[in-house]
Amino acid sequence: MSKTGKLVIITGANGNLGVATVSRFLNEGYNVVAVDGHNNHLGFAKNNPGFEFYAVNLTNEQETGDLVNTVIEKHGVVHAALLLVGGFAMGKIEDTAGTDVSKMFSLNFETAYFVARPLLKHMQQHGYGRLVFIGTRPALEAAQGKSMIAYSLSKSLLFKLADFINAEAKGTNIVASVVVPSTIDTAINRQSMPGTNPGAWVKPEQLADIMEFICSEKGMPVREAVYKVYNNA
Repeated sequence: MSKTGKLVIITGANGNLGVATVSRFLNEGYNVVAVDGHNNHLGFAKNNPGFEFYAVNLTNEQETGDLVNTVIEKHGVVHAALLLVGGFAMGKIEDTAGTDVSKMFSLNFETAYFVARPLLKHMQQHGYGRLVFIGTRPALEAAQGKSMIAYSLSKSLLFKLADFINAEAKGTNIVASVVVPSTIDTAINRQSMPGTNPGAWVKPEQLADIMEFICSEKGMPVREAVYKVYNNA
């Protein structure tokens, strides 16, 4: 058992945000179940007894449900899930076909919903749980979202999903939260936006710190939270 006694599922674990989040939670003594298509960036964790990795297609509901059941059967209780999988696409309404919307819906919403749905039932049985979604500023601000319509629409659904979960779980110790970064400071973003100041962006490690707060004893009293993590961007 980890020193926190808590087990967290982290999806999108091999990405920039996922790597920082896995590192943060392992350092804080959580047991971490990391999920992604690849684990080539997680070598630092492979010898940690609190770490395990699963390669799963989270756009497949059956495969995702089987993963959740496997983790529950192995560990007994899942305390939190950090649902970091996502995709990005530009395009105004006139440039965005239904297939574009469907792709973003699958990557940004279904990958979260397929994990959150069975976990909510599990958490209700145990009386505790934290579900953390990654939102986006353009989903909240139409002036930004209008040029990335499929992405923004799909991300906007995560806010409503968190609202519905919190309404269903009202009066319990189960909370769904949405962490909303501005631009995340990654090598890809620096390369694609050379004329901007990355010092105004948000570092993956800062987002990981906030998610750890949500899952910690310090975050216990917080309910129905949207965390806008914009820095100076």
